[in-house]
Amino acid sequence: MFQTSEYDVIVVGAGHAGCEAAAAAANLGSKVLLVTMNMNTIAQMSCNPAMGGVAKGQIVREIDALGGQSGIITDQTMIQFRMLNRSKGPAMWSPRAQSDRMRFAEAWRLTLEGIANVDFWQEAVTGIVVENDTVVGVKTQLGIEFRGKSVVLTNGTFLNGLIHIGEKNFGGGRAAEKGSRGITEQLLELGFEAGRMKTGTPPRVDGRSLDYSKMEVQGGDEVPSKFSYLDTPRLTQQRPCYITYTNERVHNILREGFEKSPMFQGRIKGLGPRYCPSVEDKINRFADKDRHQIFVEPEGWSTVECYINGFSSSLPEDVQYRALREIAGFENAKMFRPGYAIEYDFFPPTQLSLTLETKRVQNLYFAGQINGTTGYEEAACQGLMAGINAHNKVHGKAPFVLKRSEAYIGVLIDDLVNKGTDEPYRMFTSRAEHRILLRQDNADLRLTPLGHELGLASDERLERVRMKEAQTAEIALLFQKFAIEPAEINPLMVELGSAEIHEKTRAVNLLRRPNVELADLRRALPALDEALAAYDAEALEQAIINIKYETYLQKEQQQAERMQELENFVIQGRLDYRAMPALSHEAREKLLKIQPETIGQASRISGISPADVSVLMVYLGR
Repeated sequence: MFQTSEYDVIVVGAGHAGCEAAAAAANLGSKVLLVTMNMNTIAQMSCNPAMGGVAKGQIVREIDALGGQSGIITDQTMIQFRMLNRSKGPAMWSPRAQSDRMRFAEAWRLTLEGIANVDFWQEAVTGIVVENDTVVGVKTQLGIEFRGKSVVLTNGTFLNGLIHIGEKNFGGGRAAEKGSRGITEQLLELGFEAGRMKTGTPPRVDGRSLDYSKMEVQGGDEVPSKFSYLDTPRLTQQRPCYITYTNERVHNILREGFEKSPMFQGRIKGLGPRYCPSVEDKINRFADKDRHQIFVEPEGWSTVECYINGFSSSLPEDVQYRALREIAGFENAKMFRPGYAIEYDFFPPTQLSLTLETKRVQNLYFAGQINGTTGYEEAACQGLMAGINAHNKVHGKAPFVLKRSEAYIGVLIDDLVNKGTDEPYRMFTSRAEHRILLRQDNADLRLTPLGHELGLASDERLERVRMKEAQTAEIALLFQKFAIEPAEINPLMVELGSAEIHEKTRAVNLLRRPNVELADLRRALPALDEALAAYDAEALEQAIINIKYETYLQKEQQQAERMQELENFVIQGRLDYRAMPALSHEAREKLLKIQPETIGQASRISGISPADVSVLMVYLGR
């Protein structure tokens, strides 16, 4: 009846996780079926129309470095770019792009349609087909069975999704889209644990009805950068965002609706994202604050629709509307649709291995919000890794797992699998103990060789990395050799409040001073400026960071290598930790449940103490 009798990989769901999973597996050579409830909402930006941000921007660059698509598509469809945290050290620099919502979704669909190995099917999946504890396909609402050697579930907020607006609630996975039923119930029968989580979104308004003269303009970077390491287009013009604030009048109106709030009245059971609270939660928890920041973000180049970032709400629609109109610039605002909260099922990720394959059912992978994460970027990187590992598994290849010292992606998956989460997990730079090594500027150096070895990153990508490495080394050598006389640099030192030099010195020594920047040296030393003009901007930035932070980078690398020693202590097979009485009761319970693959992984499980690790190493003869 259909084109293919059996697929290598079946991906259920076409959000950010599903799209990356399908593209990765197909580009690696697997025959892929992507099943979605609606072909018109592929890669929908359900919440804010933006990619990147603190730590999230690093993830998008890592996806790109490995050969994923999110960075490319963001570059093709962005309307504004900003590098966040420039005033801090380079480990904190985080790219963020405002996207054109409609063009982003269109670009993803066209990208997937351009991959010959991807087939599509529009219908709801109601269950998986399992034989001998191994998944062998999926079942649809129409009763059709698609056979597959592996299945990746990327269901987002659709599993038994329930939308709340004030005292009203109704089933749905997203505004105007029905939820998905059947999968949770079957997985529970198979022995999986499930929980409920909550997320929310703000109202959308007609930009033509806003008075931007009463708001602060938030423009993009003067020289906008991009996400992909390939020759994707750079922005030549940008759309501004705007900033305004709530006030006491707004807060008082919102408080009127608390008695009808599904969150405060206990109708919502799932935990919401800690770091992206609703506006009613903010004014309740921070009652001492008389205002909160609101970001007005355009949804595209041409549309008048605006996203009201900072005003996520599940209060009654009339309360939202009246409160909005008390915000400066919103006096005549017209609402397109109200904000809402949505509850959905997730499966605690401690039930997964580090490849994102489930422990209970072979060849079944979970990626995205089904694992308890929040955010497009977190979902996309999980989809990428699940797609890679599903392909590798069915083709007899080794698993692909990134270490915590290699990528934010490695940190995210390691956290999920070993620590689990009982609230929507969001990535932050503070979660990465090796963040000075995991910068957005060096994601290509860290990961493109691995992506190329997999067969996902192209030869062109690898060649670019090799050129960048060579140029970075040349620039470092140039700074080590470039000699500077006191007379030609001391006026600048005085200007910068830095100590004067009294003998000829090398440029590298001056650049290491915390208050001396490259732009200062180039301005004062025309010969150096001319010598550096031949080099690519990315290689130059890389070399300067390496020079300025050399000592810190070396210490971080040594620490990562020491920690890696624990990762090399492999735990063979499934152990019965109940037979190790020297372990604490909690340790036996957690180790038995998670079954870590290495001593390093065991040491990162919540509740495992250093004493437990020592006992385990003695038991294993280490």
